Amino acid sequence: MIVHPRPDMLRVLFTLKGSILKRIAVRCLAVTLLAALIVLVERHYPALFYPVSATPFTLLGLSLSIFMSFRNNACYDRWWEGRKAWGRMIIEVRSFTRESVVIADQQLRAHLLRSLCGFAHALNARLRNEDELRAARPWLNEADRVTPHNVCNGILQAVGEHCAQLPVSEFRYTLLEQRLTGLADVQATCERIKGTPLPFPYTLLLHRTIYIFCLLLPFALAEPLGWLAPLFTTIVSYTFFGLDAIGNELEDPFGRDENDLPTDALVRTIERDVLAALGHEPLPPALQPVEHVLS
Repeated sequence: MIVHPRPDMLRVLFTLKGSILKRIAVRCLAVTLLAALIVLVERHYPALFYPVSATPFTLLGLSLSIFMSFRNNACYDRWWEGRKAWGRMIIEVRSFTRESVVIADQQLRAHLLRSLCGFAHALNARLRNEDELRAARPWLNEADRVTPHNVCNGILQAVGEHCAQLPVSEFRYTLLEQRLTGLADVQATCERIKGTPLPFPYTLLLHRTIYIFCLLLPFALAEPLGWLAPLFTTIVSYTFFGLDAIGNELEDPFGRDENDLPTDALVRTIERDVLAALGHEPLPPALQPVEHVLS
């Protein structure tokens, strides 16, 4: 996730960190060169060009803008829902930590809390298509046996089995079980976002329309604008290609793109809270942005 101070005019114009320009530069350059070529041909061979009204492009551009706004809103909702799910994970772990003080066996309590750290690491790896067990193993006991195909659920099941054997009241056990249910709900929410992309025909139609619009626009601008046509074509293509690329990034908020959720930092927050509750010193440092990117 990009963590930038409020940009001034100079940064707005020239900053590249967090900008989508790096991903769309080739496409914008290609459209600009095409526009320049069309203007060049129009200047030397005007008879080859039939006057094209800009009205259809105005209507198409307006419709395309509305269409893109719907898609980008849908993608941002996925990003924000993922952030809320990870925020709930922090709440549930903190609540479990606070309510686990009733466990008299401090070694067992430490094992359960560290297992929740392993759950956070495993879920982070699962959402990034990485090795869950390898990510969680440093926080688990050697005797722990978790399901290889779903390490996150296996950890919660093991913690739940330990909680069911605790010599505590039914009310206390219910509180602990509610926290585990909340963590399972977080996992299911993140898996739903990860495993359910936007409908492909919807995205494909938008991609095709953007390319058609940007490739045909120079034909309408060449005659009335002359050599200004490549400039305006570049601005329009930057806007449409950029919005399209941003939507692609936000559609899957759990990856390692610059604008994805800082799940590594959120996992470190859980680690620090758990270790502090167990009396560990010193605590691992909170992750800080590196070149304005918080991972």
